Amino acid sequence: MKDVMTDFEPALAGLGLDDWFDRIEEFTSEEGRFDDIGADHAAAFIDAGSSLMVTFESYPEICQYGPEREPRAFSMVRRNGWSCLTILSEGPSWFRDPALDEYFDGLQDDGFFDRFDKILFFGTHAGAYAAAAYSVAAPGARVLALRPVASLDPRVTGWDERYRSFRRISFTDRYGFAPDMIEAAAEAWIVFDPSLSEDATHAALFRRPNVQFLPTRYLGRQVDAALSAFGILPRLIEAAMRGGLDTLEFARLFRNRRKSQFYIRTLLRALEESGHPDLAIRLCEYVLARKDVPAFAQRLERLRARRFEHS
Repeated sequence: MKDVMTDFEPALAGLGLDDWFDRIEEFTSEEGRFDDIGADHAAAFIDAGSSLMVTFESYPEICQYGPEREPRAFSMVRRNGWSCLTILSEGPSWFRDPALDEYFDGLQDDGFFDRFDKILFFGTHAGAYAAAAYSVAAPGARVLALRPVASLDPRVTGWDERYRSFRRISFTDRYGFAPDMIEAAAEAWIVFDPSLSEDATHAALFRRPNVQFLPTRYLGRQVDAALSAFGILPRLIEAAMRGGLDTLEFARLFRNRRKSQFYIRTLLRALEESGHPDLAIRLCEYVLARKDVPAFAQRLERLRARRFEHS
């Protein structure tokens, strides 16, 4: 492995899909390795420290992280001096591809994962599914999965109507059912909003002795964006990498949400949508007692007017 590398700029901002992948290939070929995997996926490896972060990310999702358009793992390499292996997809593939199966088989056969002292598989939603599923290639690794699904096989999760168009994808072959694959992990953490019934049901399928559930009520589908806005996602990832993440540590970090306008707006929306106008009014009053926020003053006025109309 190389000396720890903490200062690099891949210059990905503003690039379209083809140019973005070309730049990723150019950059990681210098600092590690780049592999095309079938028609829709690629692997970008940065060879740095003795800890390895394995992520699964799609180009459209990465574009939403920020204008720099960097894979999530790159910032963690700079922050911690870790190595990273990022599996990239051009779009919503759910990382189901026989070529990916063969790629991880090859990594395992070559002893790639044996080079590292600590390994963390990480992803969000589709990427979280893949992180759990492919973690079996590195027994003893840790897994941090945000809003994972267990499978989209309609015979198993036919109750989930959100992804009917993806049911043609096979989830029955190797690496298919993520909860079975996660059994080889040293530890795994499932982060989800229990108020989303589909997410909560998928999370329940991951119930294993090595799994801890970390609920994030009121964050909905925006768990990744919210934890980033709270400033705690990097610390959650670091705690997971070292094996120091548990419910108490998560609760301590999650308290930071109270300082976040992102969370307060999310909570206000959830209270209104769930039919709790009185609690929404109290939340607006709480915010305005501490700070003049015109948007909350306007919302409070509308809520009070609506309550008066229905009184």
